[in-house]
Amino acid sequence: MRFRGVFTALVTPMQGGSIDEGGLRTLARKQIEAGINGLVVNGSTGEAATLTDEELTHTVALVVDEVLGRVPVVAGVGARSTHGAITQAQAAEKAGADALLVVTPAYNKPTQQGLIAHFQTVAEHTTLPICLYNVPGRTAIDMLPETVAVLAKHERIVAIKEATGSLVRATEIRRLVGDEFMMMSGDDYTTMPFVAQGGDGVISVLSNIAPGPFLEMLKAMEFSNYPTARRIHHKLLPLIDALFVESNPTPVKTAAAWLNIIPSAELRLPLMPLTEAGGDVLEAAMVEVGLHPAREANPASTLGPSKLSDLDARGAATVELSQLPS
Repeated sequence: MRFRGVFTALVTPMQGGSIDEGGLRTLARKQIEAGINGLVVNGSTGEAATLTDEELTHTVALVVDEVLGRVPVVAGVGARSTHGAITQAQAAEKAGADALLVVTPAYNKPTQQGLIAHFQTVAEHTTLPICLYNVPGRTAIDMLPETVAVLAKHERIVAIKEATGSLVRATEIRRLVGDEFMMMSGDDYTTMPFVAQGGDGVISVLSNIAPGPFLEMLKAMEFSNYPTARRIHHKLLPLIDALFVESNPTPVKTAAAWLNIIPSAELRLPLMPLTEAGGDVLEAAMVEVGLHPAREANPASTLGPSKLSDLDARGAATVELSQLPS
């Protein structure tokens, strides 16, 4: 598969401490209708750090079932240990994911050689293509371009999501890995300069609520229409900033609920609802770009998780009902 264009890092809708299955399916469907190029489940924006391993697999299966192959579904792998990452990767593969987004293991602060061993080991225990995920602001370790170049030699390590915020990192990596290795920006605000320096696209937070403008900007970049790309980039920057006024995914989940894209802005502890001050910033930025939020009180965060539905049993019941005589 190709990591190219705009992939949305989906939020995970929740209600009453449970994964909102209907909300997640609706969100995925709306993204496909908007023309998005791919969907990422269980990333940072999907609150993967608050989900159990069973829930991680469940969300992948739900989105895969809803998408029906229309766009690639990439499953986040975020364990702090290599054996944990292998377990998550294999579960996502079994659930039908098309590729994996494997983040640098947090808290351990491995050396660059440790990162190489980690990713190569995960790659040897799955048949899926892997997109590396470098986000030192969350994991406390930066995967250097030279390390990426070593990992890019593995046949299943095909891409990177680069979220350092650096405006030169794309050039540094591209110089070392050649043209076939795919590079996705992990920071919405760097997307235009990232693609201009050899990047292939973005794994986006913003596209949860405004996929159209980002798709238009990437299309303009593809055809070297830089004036149009700059115009869109400059227009979106205030909203991008507002989506990080507090910890992601709190603002984007709130914005999605205000736009009725998902039913609720509910989060899981330790994430907390958007503050009034943060809400003011977010609302003003949404209005500035032409969105029409219906601002409402944010629901309290919940502890979670609750019991998952049995997808196999529900599917079997549906088949039985469909066979009943009319």
